[in-house]
Amino acid sequence: MNSTTKHLLHCTLLITVIVTFEVFSGGIKIDENSFTIVDPWTEYGQVATVLLYLLRFLTLLTLPQVLFNFCGLVFYNAFPEKVVLKGSPLLAPFICIRVVTRGDFPDLVKTNVLRNMNTCLDTGLENFLIEVVTDKAVHLAQHRRIREIVVPKEYKTRTGALFKSRALQYCLEDNVNVLNDNDWIVHLDEETLLTENSVRGIINFVLDGKHPFGQGLITYANENVVNWLTTLADSFRVSDDMGKLRLQFKLFHKPLFSWKGSYVVTQVAAERSVSFDNGIDGSVAEDCFFAMRAFSQGYTFNFIDGEMYEKSPFTMLDFLQQRKRWLQGILLVVHSKMIPFKHKLLLGISVYSWVTMPFSTSNIIFAAVYPIPCPNLVDFVCAFIAAINIYMYVFGVIKSFSLYRFGLFRFLACVLGAVCTIPVNVVIENVAVIWGLVGKKHKFYVVQKDVRVLETV
Repeated sequence: MNSTTKHLLHCTLLITVIVTFEVFSGGIKIDENSFTIVDPWTEYGQVATVLLYLLRFLTLLTLPQVLFNFCGLVFYNAFPEKVVLKGSPLLAPFICIRVVTRGDFPDLVKTNVLRNMNTCLDTGLENFLIEVVTDKAVHLAQHRRIREIVVPKEYKTRTGALFKSRALQYCLEDNVNVLNDNDWIVHLDEETLLTENSVRGIINFVLDGKHPFGQGLITYANENVVNWLTTLADSFRVSDDMGKLRLQFKLFHKPLFSWKGSYVVTQVAAERSVSFDNGIDGSVAEDCFFAMRAFSQGYTFNFIDGEMYEKSPFTMLDFLQQRKRWLQGILLVVHSKMIPFKHKLLLGISVYSWVTMPFSTSNIIFAAVYPIPCPNLVDFVCAFIAAINIYMYVFGVIKSFSLYRFGLFRFLACVLGAVCTIPVNVVIENVAVIWGLVGKKHKFYVVQKDVRVLETV
């Protein structure tokens, strides 16, 4: 089955899910029973009715990102063919693959450095260096393609940046940096694995050279799955990459909704100009803050073909802590005076749709117990939002799990499992919101990343 056929089948399934959900939820009214005939003003009272309508309209905050996800998944081939090099890897500019770590998982770092180096060599890339930036020495083997940088404990940035921002900024200091302005950096987390497809995509991106920043797809169901619940929940993120992220970069070339912190490709001159030295507020979600600053300075972005591999959090607590940090960090970005309002508008709408999630999800109960009549368009849009969000889990599984590897029965079980994780994920996201709003903001929680540690406990 070729990629075009797969994409058409995916689009057909998506439309089927939308239409089915619209009909059964009343978004598309096909008979008189679909209409709510109660008068809420007399039935529930004025205050209660106003609150019910406010809760219903809070759902619309997610509409911009839902539309971006829908368009990205439909208008661009969701199952592209294997990446083909558009030029010789020998002609590619110098590429530094930079991994930032605290040094808590040295064995993981050593293993992945060797794997990633071999992947680059297998792809034909020659002009590259793997650079590991760490707070604690991991004692990498001496190799001409490997450089270990230990950030001194006494090092401080001009604005007092912390955590990963501090380490990334240290690499840009004149007495540490060994890269030229025209070189490129590929930022990875310590658990991120390159694939030959992603290396070819990066080579094409840097050979093109039209945009100083780029990012691609990350999937989470590769090799051994440690935690099925968190992995299935993360299938939503896979769809988010193929939908919203891809559309904003391919069509607008702007990080309208920000980007992720791994699989980040930057040109050195542009990265040094934007800088990671953004104070405490820019240190919790440093990737988001960096993208918004680059956006406000007029830099352009593009989507990179080819996927990389990561693993979902190993425990539900780590999963919760991860979401909490993201929420807190993005809120700090949205509230920062360093980012102009017009550049963070869509990001702000997105994060506040997250912040108000405890209220908007309460509609599930209130809509059934206290039905209220709404304009047909509002009912249609609310059902559309719900249908797209449900399909995001389905598509994420289809994109992440191999039918040939798992077989038809296990594959369908994974699809069903992803849908079944939605209630659990909703609960976790709500807890993360409440914890994030009342908890300490300037904290950087690092999840467990080395599966071998779990195996030896």
